[in-house]
Amino acid sequence: MARLHTAQRILAVARALLEREGPAAVSMRRVAEAVGVTPMAIYRHFPGREALLKRIGDDSFSEIARHWDARRSGGDPLAQLIAVQMIYLDYALAHPHLFDHAFLAPREDARRFPDDFRARRSPTFNVVHDAVVEAQQAKMLRAGDAWDIAMTLWAHSHGLIALYRAGRFSYDDRRFPAFYRESLERLLDGLKQPT
Repeated sequence: MARLHTAQRILAVARALLEREGPAAVSMRRVAEAVGVTPMAIYRHFPGREALLKRIGDDSFSEIARHWDARRSGGDPLAQLIAVQMIYLDYALAHPHLFDHAFLAPREDARRFPDDFRARRSPTFNVVHDAVVEAQQAKMLRAGDAWDIAMTLWAHSHGLIALYRAGRFSYDDRRFPAFYRESLERLLDGLKQPT
């Protein structure tokens, strides 16, 4: 296995801390101790803690986008939309602190709807939008602004996940994903092209 460069080791350690304990646990001192460098050495690779956390968040978005895009290769566009949203849920449950940091924490550089999304600045949202367009072209979803429809789907998924994570469901980790899928299917039924 190739040896990781210092910047990669810093990122790996910071991400592990964030995943285990949340963003508050990521301090330059703790990361430096785990990597085996001085805290000041980290600044050669990242201008500060916020830049390090931003990079972890950006990497999380890219990771999710790759998983989503891989699930979109051919097949039923509606099934692809559900698969993409199920990956979103899986990520939230498997990586709760990373999910919170990427999707819930206020950030100055957060992308804003609709301008940033319509400019295709969101690697994750682009995948959902493109799947909506494919479903519309296949006459499976009704006509309408694909960006708005994609946001409706994302807001629905995000809201359910946030409520679940906040303890607002009595479902366990097996029943909630089933409810989540059923709820998405109900929403998509309402968005289908009338016959």
